[in-house]
Amino acid sequence: MAAASPIADAIRAYVAKGGYLLAVCNGFQVATEMGLLPGALLRNASLNFVCRPQPLAITSNSSAFTAGYKSQREVSFPIAHHDGNYYADALTLDRLEGEGRVAFRYLGNPNGSARDIAGVLSENGRVLGMMPHPERAMGGQEGGNDGRKLFESLMVAA
Repeated sequence: MAAASPIADAIRAYVAKGGYLLAVCNGFQVATEMGLLPGALLRNASLNFVCRPQPLAITSNSSAFTAGYKSQREVSFPIAHHDGNYYADALTLDRLEGEGRVAFRYLGNPNGSARDIAGVLSENGRVLGMMPHPERAMGGQEGGNDGRKLFESLMVAA
C-alpha cells in the first residue's frame, strides 16, 4: 500500500536523479514493493517479533553507506521487527552476491533471512535497504554507536 502512496513517485524521481536513499525496517519493505530493491520481506521464520541488539557482518565496505567501516568487519545494530525475513529467488541472490550488493549479513540469523542477508544495495549503490536500525546506534546510550559511521559515510559521499 505504501508503494502506491502519493509520495512514492517523488521518491522514485529522487532516486532516478541519483539521490541516496536509506530504507530501514518498514522502509526496506516499501523499497522492495516499489521495485527500488529486489526481493521481499516476509514474516519472521519464528513467527515472533524480535527486538534486541544484533551483530552483523559488514560484507561490503565500498558503498557510500559503508565506506567508513574500512577496517571494521562487524557492527551491532538494534533490530525490532516481525516481518524482517528477507527473501529473493536463488538467481537474484546469486546476482546480489556476485555484484557485491549484499551490504550486511546477520551473525546468528534472527528471522530466517535468505543467506543471512540483513541489507542489500541497489544496482547503482545509491539505495540501501536493511532491517536493522543504524539510527538507533548513534550515541552509545540507545544501542551502541556503530550506526554513526554509516551516516558519516553517507554525508561524505553526498
